[in-house]
Amino acid sequence: MTTRYKYSNPIPVRIYRTQKEFLNELMYIQSLYQKGGFIVVRLINMNSISELVEKGESGVFCGDCVTLLKDIPDNSIDLILSDIPYGIGLDDWDVLHKNTNSAYGGSSPAQAKSAAFKKRGKPINGWSEADKQIPREYYDWCMTWTPEWTRVLKPGGSAFVFAGRRFGHRAATALEDAGLNLRDILGWQKDRALHRAQRLSVVFERRGDRDAAGIWEGWRVGNLKPVFEPIIWTFKPYKVTIADNVLEHGLGAYNHQVFKENIGNLNNILHVPQGKKDMGLHAAQKPEYLMKMLIELVTIKGQVVLDPFAGSGTTGVVAANLGRRFIMIERERKFYDTIKKRLESQQTDLFD
Repeated sequence: MTTRYKYSNPIPVRIYRTQKEFLNELMYIQSLYQKGGFIVVRLINMNSISELVEKGESGVFCGDCVTLLKDIPDNSIDLILSDIPYGIGLDDWDVLHKNTNSAYGGSSPAQAKSAAFKKRGKPINGWSEADKQIPREYYDWCMTWTPEWTRVLKPGGSAFVFAGRRFGHRAATALEDAGLNLRDILGWQKDRALHRAQRLSVVFERRGDRDAAGIWEGWRVGNLKPVFEPIIWTFKPYKVTIADNVLEHGLGAYNHQVFKENIGNLNNILHVPQGKKDMGLHAAQKPEYLMKMLIELVTIKGQVVLDPFAGSGTTGVVAANLGRRFIMIERERKFYDTIKKRLESQQTDLFD
């Protein structure tokens, strides 16, 4: 069966709709030839991610990355770029602990008016012993997948991880404990950030304590305005010099020239605005230009980018546009469907 598509990038993309299809009836799009700006593709059977990697193709998989990562061959990935769950209770998929404190999932009237958080990220009635274990449980969760990251990365390959300010240090420690080296902590400086710090005086006024309200006028409960997010930069150790590793694996150095062209400086604080196209698909969606900067910083065309927590698929969409191959894994079906639509929007059937 042969179909023609107009496709904006020469790297073919395959979309796996369910785990059953992945295991039993996987199909992928294989390029036969490119001519006159069009690619002729054919649908053929596929059985695993490892086979996909061996054939040098790109793909999207719906399933749990802890399981699917095991099928990726050793030393086969050039870059891991992922916006992992922060563990701050942003949504159900971001609750990564076994806390039985019923107050943890509570919500306030002010919070109910906000679309930013569906649940509280901390208890509303003080910290219980279970609450104190949340950071450790987040580290334990990270250790379920970080060893696989180390295994699949090529020597010198980088892993960029958006991990949040509260538990990012736990993610960094897990990456190090799994065998990766910490190179830097970058900062994404946002041009907008939600800031909801409750006035302490209002709390006391509601209690009828005007004296306390006057004393604590100007004080607030919460954090400063969160205008930056940390990006953990780790890499897989190599046994030779960086220069020799570059010759062998094409990895280990960074593209100084392109980075300066992209950002206008060489700082590790990246000021990248979030445009309208960078919002609305996922609560934690990141700007496409930010992902472009990170991908171009450490990879060249044809190399493989892995995102085990794909979300709305920005990593893969940008990777494809830059001529990199990609593997995306997403557990939530609704976000997987979003990825599918984004990728399909990049190709148009010539006979519609």
